[in-house]
Amino acid sequence: MTQFIDLVNKRRSTSNFLDNIPITKEELNEIFELVKLAPSAFNLQHTKYFVVINPEIKEKMRLAANGQYKVKSSSAVILVLGDKNAFNQAPEIYEGLKMLGIVNQQEYNQLVSDTISFYESRGHEFHKEDAIRNASLSAMLFMLAAKEKGWDTCPMIGFDPKAVKELLCINDEHEVAMMITIGKEKVESRKPRGYRKPVSEFVSYF
Repeated sequence: MTQFIDLVNKRRSTSNFLDNIPITKEELNEIFELVKLAPSAFNLQHTKYFVVINPEIKEKMRLAANGQYKVKSSSAVILVLGDKNAFNQAPEIYEGLKMLGIVNQQEYNQLVSDTISFYESRGHEFHKEDAIRNASLSAMLFMLAAKEKGWDTCPMIGFDPKAVKELLCINDEHEVAMMITIGKEKVESRKPRGYRKPVSEFVSYF
């Protein structure tokens, strides 16, 4: 428990990274092995990650992010996407439950039907909101997992979603939730943590 509290306290949104610190696919995959355990509505696992480590593409991402230097100095730039039509994958996702004997054929059919009906009855705006909601849950776990592995991150919304979608050839089924830069923090340039509201200002009990 103490380790988790320490991890939460140490995680910071890093505004400046050390230059030329590479991160490997193997190191990123160690993080994503933890991220895949993130909660998602109906276990539909709405989130998809596009990871940019190529310097030329990263420079184009920087331009799409209003020229922010932390995009350039980061080890990788990660685009967090939410699948608006994730519910259509319910048959494939729930197939494993049937194969393991957790549900029988009738229960499987009902589970698939109920999940798809739930989403189809709520319309496109809900699909968009739910894609962002679930992607955000996953993104928070990504940042904590990255810190656990010794990497620093910064979630970002200061970029042009249309431009990055065009750059990475992302289809309209996916909603851009946020960008995350990852690298090693340049600690000497760290600013004090910003003001945080006391619990009484953001929690109400009924």
